Amino acid sequence: MQTQSEAAFSAANPHRPPSERDDFTITQAWDQYTPEEHDRWRRLFERQADILKGRAAPEFLAGLDALAIAAEGIPDFRRLNDELGRRTGWQIVAVPGLVPEPIFFEHLANRRFPSTCFIRSEDQFDYIQEPDVFHDVFGHVPLLSNPMFADYMQAYGEGGLKALRLGTLDNLARLYWYTVEFGLINTPDGLRIYGAGIVSSEGESRFALESPEPNRLGFDVLRLLRTRYRIDDFQETYFVIDSYEQLFKATLPDFTPHYAALKTLDELEPGAVLEIDTIITRGTGRVKRH
Repeated sequence: MQTQSEAAFSAANPHRPPSERDDFTITQAWDQYTPEEHDRWRRLFERQADILKGRAAPEFLAGLDALAIAAEGIPDFRRLNDELGRRTGWQIVAVPGLVPEPIFFEHLANRRFPSTCFIRSEDQFDYIQEPDVFHDVFGHVPLLSNPMFADYMQAYGEGGLKALRLGTLDNLARLYWYTVEFGLINTPDGLRIYGAGIVSSEGESRFALESPEPNRLGFDVLRLLRTRYRIDDFQETYFVIDSYEQLFKATLPDFTPHYAALKTLDELEPGAVLEIDTIITRGTGRVKRH
């Protein structure tokens, strides 16, 4: 989950854009992208589009087509919002980078997805630590055209506002990480990717489905909320949903009982496998860094 505290945001972003508003939104300024930046998008898009054939969830691919997110260049948020708004009522809002948690959740709860609008530099072509417009738009936006997933994202935003009040954000952030960013889904044709952190990554698109190293476990909310995750490497465990409806229904109820249960349960390391787990694939372990 790409958020941070107010203090951390101020330290990391000493020069905030002058047009920034109270909700941290800015103007995308689409006409200011250079030909080189559009070309960089095109090359990233073409590489991922090829890799994702037979790997990405059909709903993700359908969203790419429905929203006409294409290889020609960085999309204009205004055009995307026209189509996205008609389909699910969501809008993309441009932000300067990481935003504080309350702002992030407030946007999601009101069906607004905060997206950065800068694109990575050429020397970051294969890997960038923070989200750029390619990760945010190519990775996240297509599934926002799916009504069930769109409802899930709004419910997550509402849950995040409550988690802030209860002091349980660290646990809830794991739900976002293991679903929105690094989720897998069962389909009639086998496991497929839907998490934005995977679909926007050349290496992890292959690793998540094909490597023998990681665990692939059936989705379970409480189990997931206990599980730490890696931010510096490919994941040691992926959680697999059967449908977006399952995801929405499992996470719609009040999480207060979950938070109470977590106080009595140990946290789990990223690669842990329990007897109670539904094991789809038991990994061989972390044998190398990626």
